[in-house]
Amino acid sequence: MTKAIKSIVTGGAGFIGSHLCERLIEAGHEVICVDNFLTGNAKNVEHLKGETRFRLVEHDINLPLEGVAALGGIDRIYHLACPASPVDYREIPLQTLWVNAAGTKNMLELAVKNKASFLHASTSEVYGDPLQHPQKESYWGNVNPIGERSCYNEGKRYAESMCMAYRKAFGLTLKIVRIFNTFGPRMRRNDGRVIPEFINRAMAGEPIRVNGDGLQTRSFCYIDDMVDGIIAAMETPDDFTGPVNLGNPEEISMMELAKKIIALTGSASKTGNAEMPQDDPQKRQPDITLARATFGFAPKVGLEDGLMKTIQYFQSPATDL
Repeated sequence: MTKAIKSIVTGGAGFIGSHLCERLIEAGHEVICVDNFLTGNAKNVEHLKGETRFRLVEHDINLPLEGVAALGGIDRIYHLACPASPVDYREIPLQTLWVNAAGTKNMLELAVKNKASFLHASTSEVYGDPLQHPQKESYWGNVNPIGERSCYNEGKRYAESMCMAYRKAFGLTLKIVRIFNTFGPRMRRNDGRVIPEFINRAMAGEPIRVNGDGLQTRSFCYIDDMVDGIIAAMETPDDFTGPVNLGNPEEISMMELAKKIIALTGSASKTGNAEMPQDDPQKRQPDITLARATFGFAPKVGLEDGLMKTIQYFQSPATDL
């Protein structure tokens, strides 16, 4: 009988993490979901608690890992733990920095101890307000190291550097994925990111305030496609480290997005303009050539279909996250 793969998912009760836990369980893994619920929510994994191969551990990975480390026999670590919205950058910058430093170090140490494969969930924010478009992995970025977003983008840049140092020092099997804007069910209602914000306002019939002139662009990847990419990246040969971009290259302006959400919700909301936040990128679009060539990554869910599924989630009376 083949032994089940034992995987840890940090930030496993968060938006992306909960979907990843679900998919790994479906694939036959034993899954240890580690979360301190700073931005995650136990309700996201409530439906998994009856699974014999699922375990939820409430723990802050910035702190010593005795309880988690004692589990032993870990095969894979998916390190997703980190606050990841503009609201978080403003309200909990120290926690955002610390989880990328101490939290990442603790999980890397656990990976070395268990000889486990380690996937680090980095971000398109490492590119800052990019001067290259679309963004390739070879681009070093245009980042303000002391701006409002720096706790996140510089934290993630530091974490990537630490991951590479551990690979060099210990021969760690490492994957770095740079996640571009992702959306879908289980996003926090008060997330602060653009899709939940626009949906909430459209549902309430309130004006949708678009930053600046609304011509800045983003590319949005539906959650199912993102989880496909994360799992596929972990399964690549040991000599493939990345970093590798994961996202949907379909690009849309923020004003277009607002109008699309108004139409899909049947809302009477009007669009308006708001002051542009500090260091808000003008363009954000992944070049996914490397992911496509290495493990066949190709997003399947179009923006409109994904938005409809997300709107239906937010319209559900049970959605109170």
